[in-house]
Amino acid sequence: MKLFLRLILVTVALFLFWHFLVVFADLPKFILPSPLLVMQTFVSNFSLILKHAVVTGSEILVGLLAGTVLGSVTAICLAISPAARTIVRPMMVLSQALPVFALAPLLTLWLGYGLWPKILMALLIIYFPVTSSFFDGLMNTPKGMLDLSRVMNGNPWRIMLNLRIPAAVPGLASGLRLAAVYAPIGAIIGEWVGASEGLGYLMLLANGRAKIDLMFAALIVLVVMTLILHWSIDRLGNSLTAKMSP
Repeated sequence: MKLFLRLILVTVALFLFWHFLVVFADLPKFILPSPLLVMQTFVSNFSLILKHAVVTGSEILVGLLAGTVLGSVTAICLAISPAARTIVRPMMVLSQALPVFALAPLLTLWLGYGLWPKILMALLIIYFPVTSSFFDGLMNTPKGMLDLSRVMNGNPWRIMLNLRIPAAVPGLASGLRLAAVYAPIGAIIGEWVGASEGLGYLMLLANGRAKIDLMFAALIVLVVMTLILHWSIDRLGNSLTAKMSP
């Protein structure tokens, strides 16, 4: 509750600063619209914004789910197989030298203007942090617990399922918190490059028509969606960590 109240106070303070900046600087609405105008635009275009928000939300959620599954499976394979660590891990590190955003035009060219290029962008941008965080957690299982399980002739897969994965849940939760922030970025970049719907497309369309109030309304909706997603992932991560704790 205290966190919620602090968030409300910070939001109110930001909107007040925004309002007084527009008023005292006498900024035209095509440069910086007032928060009241943005709110009016949001209400009058609610159905339009909601339609595009559903598309972007779907891209984010599917990309987040796919990236989490793929990253988790990769981390487990790396933790089990020294050969995979030797071959795959350097490739993963090298892949980060390539700007993921540069792939967006290629993905649009290869996959078209539908949902899949945006989902794949969201997946690619969260894959490394999820894999890296979960892998670090798997490799940092308490040595005493591992030694005890091996003395008792524990099967490597049983050790992984019953010991190493539960111990690595805090690491996975940390990676997912980052993913919750990065996934919307990937989806929006994909929409900016080529799309016919979504909040990114709506922002570009509004900007091209000098409807800056509509652009801000779409941007605020995206921020709220990202905050809700991050809060949900954070609560889920804390719950799983508490359940997996000894």
